[in-house]
Amino acid sequence: MVAVVDDVRAFNRFYTRVLGLLRPKLVGSPFGLAEARVLFELAHVDDIEVAELRRQLDLDAGYLSRILSAFTAAGLVIREQSESDGRRQVVRLTPQGRQAFGELDKLQADAIDELLAPLDDRARTDLVTAMGRIRRVLRAREEHPGRNSGLVLRPPAPGDLGWVVERHGARYAAEYGWDLSFESLVARIVADFAERSDTRREAAWIAELDGERVGSVFCTAADAPDAAQLRLLLVEPSARGSGVGTRLVDECLRFAKRSGYRRITLWTNDILLAARRIYEQAGFICDRREPHHSFGHDLVGEYWSRDL
Repeated sequence: MVAVVDDVRAFNRFYTRVLGLLRPKLVGSPFGLAEARVLFELAHVDDIEVAELRRQLDLDAGYLSRILSAFTAAGLVIREQSESDGRRQVVRLTPQGRQAFGELDKLQADAIDELLAPLDDRARTDLVTAMGRIRRVLRAREEHPGRNSGLVLRPPAPGDLGWVVERHGARYAAEYGWDLSFESLVARIVADFAERSDTRREAAWIAELDGERVGSVFCTAADAPDAAQLRLLLVEPSARGSGVGTRLVDECLRFAKRSGYRRITLWTNDILLAARRIYEQAGFICDRREPHHSFGHDLVGEYWSRDL
């Protein structure tokens, strides 16, 4: 834990230096950081109660009052009594205030462009993806676990199949100690899927959360002519508990039903508890269990299925 705390502190010191370059007064604006935050909030609403503005910005009431007084004197805002409650005040930007915000916004956008200019497209994508992951991890405790407006399920694009193989190998090695034979199995499944290219009867999905790949699932034909098989369900640790696995399984079931299959099967192992819970919730039933030695460990395999 000490090492983690030190890493967070080091990142905070680094990011604070970078953020300092983007602060309003450093990019040529007359406004300070708190003043810029107030302008930004007011620019995105028509009217807002002062108490609500203070809550959203988490600013001291006296400090916010001084900022609004200065803005009023400069002709940037208007403060009036609320029509619904005479004890409250509402505030809004004047045309002059909106012009001031527009100038500030352009200065900061130009500063960000200058910051990103040395980076190529791949580096910019990596940067935005990392920012999305940080936001998602730190705000997870505040949000409803099932709400994921940034979740997208899409077909695999070039590079995604290799990612599926790599992430399965890395994740199962890290979490369960499985050896390279598991990654080899995944590679064969993925390669066979790609070679068959049977888009009518088979499909795969990559889950993206805030632009980052966080999961996968495949639907392939099983041995029985009227049966499909759910394979290679994966959810990255950063996205677990947010409904990604459930969405992937639901999409797989919908595709299998549309494709004319009457039943769908899957194979898993009893130690994969999170996946088993998702399968149970989706209506799968464990038909049989078989001990086996695979991937460097003694395991108990499970065969699950459900009607479509």
